[in-house]
Amino acid sequence: MIEDIDVVIEKVREYAKSAVSQSRFDHSVRTAETCVKYCKKFGLDEKKGYLVGIGHDMCKALDPELLMSIALRDGKPLSDLEKIKPGLLHGRAAAVKLQEDFDVFDPDVIEAVANHTFGFPGMCDLSKILYVADKIEPGRDHVTGEYLSSLKNLTLNQLVLSVLQDNINHLKKKNRTVAAESEELLKWLEEKVDEEI
Repeated sequence: MIEDIDVVIEKVREYAKSAVSQSRFDHSVRTAETCVKYCKKFGLDEKKGYLVGIGHDMCKALDPELLMSIALRDGKPLSDLEKIKPGLLHGRAAAVKLQEDFDVFDPDVIEAVANHTFGFPGMCDLSKILYVADKIEPGRDHVTGEYLSSLKNLTLNQLVLSVLQDNINHLKKKNRTVAAESEELLKWLEEKVDEEI
């Protein structure tokens, strides 16, 4: 539980607004609102949903060296991909910042923010919702009414699987590297969805 979550949300919102560009902040607001919508749908805490959405990109504008030094305070090693593209560490850095500067220690919130870029097998439901919301908030070019209605009746695992497959296809089309964590998440979700049928 997070004491005074409304106060924490406001502090994180103010920090994010001052730390990133207006367009990035607008994306964070839309992501937070999308998180709330899916938290409502799948029975999760809506305020935690808003918090992870508004805070997930708050370290996005930091320079690579600072980003790396903050992210490494989580005690985890850097992946090969993170070494090549330190910008990918913004979620891990934001999770560290939530703990150090905003006294947020809720494990689901920290996990969701830290892992929203790639996802990972075994992620909690709040992590799944942030992963999806970040990629399908209404400001994204590919997110049309038709696209959203195609996702409407999916279970949470099916929803993450669909969005993840779209994301992997998009990366491959652009000849970009797909993170090992995302490939592992894909396998894990395929098994999960098979169990649900």
